[in-house]
Order: sequence, then structure tokens, then C-alpha cells
Amino acid sequence: MRRLADLYSFLASLEGKPYPFYKDLRGLWQGEGFALRFVHVQGDPFASPSVLEVRYPKEALDRLQLYSGEAGRVAVEDFLLRSLKGRLKALPRIGGMGHSGEVRVEVESPKVLKRAGAHLGKEGLFLRFRLGLPAQGRRILGKEAARLFRALAEHLRGFLLELDERALLRQVHQVEDFAHIQERLPERGLVAFVGEGSVLPRESGVSQRPLEGAIPFQSPPGLKVAFRVPHAGEVFGMGLPRGLTLITGGGFHGKTTLLEALVHGVYPHVPGDGREWVVTERLAQRVQSEDGRSVRGVDLRPFVHDLPLGQDTAFFSTEDASGSTSLAAAILEALELGARLLLLDEDTCATNLLVRDARMQALVRRETLTPLLDRVADLKALGVSLVLVVGGVGDYLELADTVVLMEAYRAREATEEARAVAEAHPTGRTFGEPRYPLAVRPRIPLPESFDPRRGRKARVKGRGLRELVYGEGVVDLSALDLFENGQVRAIGAFFQRLLRLADGKTPLRALVERALEVEDLFPLEEAPELAALRPLDLGAAVNRLRALEVR
Repeated sequence: MRRLADLYSFLASLEGKPYPFYKDLRGLWQGEGFALRFVHVQGDPFASPSVLEVRYPKEALDRLQLYSGEAGRVAVEDFLLRSLKGRLKALPRIGGMGHSGEVRVEVESPKVLKRAGAHLGKEGLFLRFRLGLPAQGRRILGKEAARLFRALAEHLRGFLLELDERALLRQVHQVEDFAHIQERLPERGLVAFVGEGSVLPRESGVSQRPLEGAIPFQSPPGLKVAFRVPHAGEVFGMGLPRGLTLITGGGFHGKTTLLEALVHGVYPHVPGDGREWVVTERLAQRVQSEDGRSVRGVDLRPFVHDLPLGQDTAFFSTEDASGSTSLAAAILEALELGARLLLLDEDTCATNLLVRDARMQALVRRETLTPLLDRVADLKALGVSLVLVVGGVGDYLELADTVVLMEAYRAREATEEARAVAEAHPTGRTFGEPRYPLAVRPRIPLPESFDPRRGRKARVKGRGLRELVYGEGVVDLSALDLFENGQVRAIGAFFQRLLRLADGKTPLRALVERALEVEDLFPLEEAPELAALRPLDLGAAVNRLRALEVR
């Protein structure tokens, strides 16, 4: 093992040498109270920055023993990465080309997630980040590198001693309280909880920050519930019961904002985000129409059947699904993966799969679609709940178990009022017996679906939150609720793991659960930006892989 004190002179000795000489940095350099490891050294200054790992021994971690379980441990790891990111912003500016001197600590959202960049265990603390090694052209700037690493060592030496312990404890308590509520939603007969005083609106559609001056959320009295949590004591808020919940109201009154908060509520948030006390059933999935997406081997008969030319929809595939077909596939795929709560917004769903009103029933006799409205009872019988934002589809009122009416960003329970309206204004619509039962046929992915090789080299690259380049194809992830680029990168990594696990016998749900059963991303050491995702999300990504083959 080399001494960190010798690193600076070694870097200075590389001045002017070809960039590949940086490869000699690989390995462990022992410093005072910590060690620095070069995990990956970039091939040139324009390549992705090098991966470094800082190690603190277990003896230095007494101040971090603030948690009682896995949720709290992830909260500590998340806090440490955020703190490291803030601390390393003070590193000196370094000259050079490409990514010279660039520092990346990948924490992009207020979600508290397990990430490959942090690991707290019995052996100590490991934190990983990227740093661009300085160069001019393809020649090493050794003196600049030495200056950079001297400053880095000073920051790392005082890092643990100068942590904001109060802020750390606050985050651990917040995340442990969130996990406590999420675990207890089912036994309370609830699918979601929205805490009093939550700030749901964001600054903009591209910002994660809470909207300044927004109206804090207040629970309607009839839906108000309380949870006693380990740290904050008793917390109050709106509890959404199992069954069919409608969120309705006029345009721009906050319907979609509330639904968005529920979508985000499957994960805990850092204190100050405004949505810390929004807690959603972990097996929740938003579904919507996706014109042009591919569908592979889905039994669509519960929703799509009796096509004019006699095409069978029991094992339906297409490269270019319509809005109604894609929504039907998304619902059935979510059920196949084990979703217990479906979240929908009529603005993003094909209306003809949501409802067929009395007039269209009278006019169109040879209908090939069974609308979701006729499947609500079947879904509830399967133990699946729905939260649906509606502003123009009143046919759902008579089936709703709960109605939340948004008026000027304030929630009001309107369940009894909605039932009275439905009774006073009958639509004349008939609820027929669907021809096919609501059954989900498990599909088995074939191994070749996950082969990313392009020529001799695998090509896997994320493009923001919306696309993943995988092999020769592009996976459209725009309909998935992913919150960090690291989750997209993780999908690519787990696709490659699925290639190893797929045997042509294991159903999709079991396959993705097996791929994720070891949630620790730490072994993926050369990609510290990877962030955790749920089996529902990985399975949804698999379903949008155009190379997917199933039987």
C-alpha cells in the first residue's frame, strides 16, 4: 500500500507525460485517517472522469451510528454523499482540457435512495465520486493534479469531523418515520398518506424545489388520520382508503399536483422538500397511454378483443401501439409485476379505454374495447386500488369509494356529494358483463432479449431520464417515473444482469425481483452514479425494450 503523502510528488513527476501514465495511480493510497483508492482511471481527458473511492475505518464512524434499520442506514449514506458533494464544490479550479478538474458526486434529486456511491458497513465507510485528471491535449498536467489532490486530501481529512450532526439526525429520523408509515399503510386499509402542511407544488415542471408561497396541504376532516411514528410522535394528514379514489375539480386547481405528489411518495424525501410526509403504497405504478410503444406477448383480452379481421389478442405484439392499446398493455403489465395501486390521469390516458358512455354504447354495437370503468370491480376483487384524476369523465362518480375535490389548491372530501350527483343525473350507461375475465398471464422473457452487443462491444448509455441506448436500440423511458439519471444507468446495468439470469423458464416478475434481490449497488464500483429502483420500474423498462422476446 502506498502513502498518500507520496501521491503529490508522484503526480508532479508525471508533468508532460502521455495521459496513459495516469494508469499507474490505480490502487490504494493510505492517508491520515482515511485512504484514497483509484477505482478507474480514465483513458483520456475527454472520457468520463476517473472513479475515486475514499475509505474511512470503522473506528472513525461512532458519530454515524444514529440509525436502527436499513432505511436509516440508507438515510445516513444519502446524507454523506450530499455533504461530500457540497464540500467538494470548494475544490480549486484546475486548468486543462476536457473534464480536467471536474468533480461529480451524483445526487440529483431530493429522493433518499440507495446509491452505488456510498456504503456504510461493518468494515467502514466507502464513498465514491468522479474526478477528471488534468491534462493539456493528451499530456498530463502533473503539477495541477498535485495541487488538486492536496486540496482534496484536506477536504477529506476533515469531512467526518465537520458534518452537521443535527441535520444528519433530522434526515435519519425523517426517513425512518416515512418507512414506518409506508409499512403500516396496508394494515390501516390505506394506499397513501398526505401529511398536514405538506408543500406539494414545485417551482416549475423541470424543478424539484418546492414552490415558494404555495398553499400548505390541509386534510379534509372526513379523511383525516393519524400515525404515531418513532421520532416525530403523532402526525396527521389525509389517508386515502383502498378502492377507487377520484381526484377531481376544475382546471388548474391542483388535481395533477396532488397525483404527482403521490407518484413521488413511493420514496422518502430529504427534510425541507415539502413532500416529506407524502407516503404512497410502495407497489404503486402510474400508467398512461404511449402512442407508438412496442408491446410483446401481452394477453390483452381483458381490455382489447374481437378485432375486425379476427386477430387474436391472447398473445398480442405490436411495434406501434395506439393510445388505447398501450394503456391496456401498461395496466396488464403493471398487474403482472405485482402492482397494488394504479395511478392515472385522464389527461394522459386514451378516453376510449377509460369509458364508453351511453350514447356511444347505443351507436357502436361492435366494440372491441372493454373500458377500465367496467373493470373497477374486478381490480378491487384482485386487491388492486386506483387513484384517478378526472375532470370530464363523470361516469366514474357512481363507482367511486372516495372523491377528493380540489378547489383553489385545497382538498375537500366530496364522496357523498358525488354519489348524490350521480343519482340525480343518471347517465343511462349500462354495465355489461365483460366477455373475458381480468386475468394476467405471466410471460417468460428469452435470454437474447437482453443482449446489448453491437458488433463485439456492448453499447449501454443513458440519455437523461427519458432514454436508454441499449445495444442497437433505444428504450423509451419517458412514461416511467424515474427521478435521477442514475436510475436510468442502473436499468442498463440490471439489463446486463438479466442477460445472465434469464433462462427461458423464469417469469418476468420473478426474474426482475431476482435481479434486484441484492439491493446493494456497491459491487458496481466503476459506476458510482447508479441509484436504486424498484422491481416495478425495472419490469416496466423491460416491457419497453423493443428487442424483448417472450413466451
